[in-house]
Amino acid sequence: MGLHWSDWPAETLAVLRRGEVIPAHLLALDAGRKLDRRRQRALTRYYLDAGSGGLAVGVHSTQFAIRESGLYQPVLQLAIETAASWSRRPLVMIAGLAGSTGQARREAVIARDLGYHAGLLSLAAMKSASEDELIGHCAAIAAEIPVVGFYLQPAVGGLHLPAPFWRRLAAIDNVVAIKMAPFNRYRTLDVVHGVVQARAEDRVTLYTGNDDHIVLDLLTPFVVKRDGAEVMLRIKGGLLGHWSVWTRTAVELLARIQAAVAAGAIAPELLALDSKVTDCNSAFFDVAHDFHGCIAGCHEVLRRQGLLEGIWCLDPQEGLSPGQAAEIDRIFASYPEFDDSAFIAANLERWLA
Repeated sequence: MGLHWSDWPAETLAVLRRGEVIPAHLLALDAGRKLDRRRQRALTRYYLDAGSGGLAVGVHSTQFAIRESGLYQPVLQLAIETAASWSRRPLVMIAGLAGSTGQARREAVIARDLGYHAGLLSLAAMKSASEDELIGHCAAIAAEIPVVGFYLQPAVGGLHLPAPFWRRLAAIDNVVAIKMAPFNRYRTLDVVHGVVQARAEDRVTLYTGNDDHIVLDLLTPFVVKRDGAEVMLRIKGGLLGHWSVWTRTAVELLARIQAAVAAGAIAPELLALDSKVTDCNSAFFDVAHDFHGCIAGCHEVLRRQGLLEGIWCLDPQEGLSPGQAAEIDRIFASYPEFDDSAFIAANLERWLA
């Protein structure tokens, strides 16, 4: 029996729709590249105590290779059980779904049965599919679990998906949100236009995944003409790999942005934060080397803060790129206002217990 978003508790739906910090959960491994369950639990506790509104588990930042390593279900189960035992707040739990229709459907059923609310659906494995086939794929998964659409940037395996695709996706009743991460203004607008054309703006909540443009995504009103009238949409929150680190200050940043939007007063210093956050992301995500070290870079931040023992990835070829550690040094020195190391130091022993 499939799960529909109308089956969610009202408070869960409210969390998604108001916009939250939803970190893309990282994967804690030991020196043998095996799951470090203690530190994986500590990561979940960190994200929750930092104030995140939910978690995205089994997504790109958790490493797609968890599937081949037999870790998909164990990692999802550990995260949702830890969250349930650690926090009484309503949370939105999102599972990454990938692969062919058969695989993605199996993952959707696993996630649904574990208690996840929605699936973030990657289409990276569907590169040869037509638009009709892609929409059929999405509809099949939406029959099992509410879907968060995902515009993944082509640099890390995503597809170019035009506005008509997003219109058709948004028209699927069990699509609840879209994470926009093409790292491209034109393609971000394609998603916005598609949602408006589908008349789905009240059902489909927009989340930024554009790690290169986080602050302005959240501050900018998007205006689209429909039937001669203007429709205004806003990106409400972020489902971000970037927010898998320095999560406490990310929560504070989103609250500040939302307050400014509500007051209708956007100060220049708030606008200036966009370039600062993007500069941080350039180091963590290894933009200089086409994102090769993006996961290892986030691991390195948490290693320095004591949450991870090392930066190991499932793929031994994944690690920091030349010069990336020095760039991360620069970011720590340049932006102490974003660094939540003191918060982690005060709580680390409790999270690791």
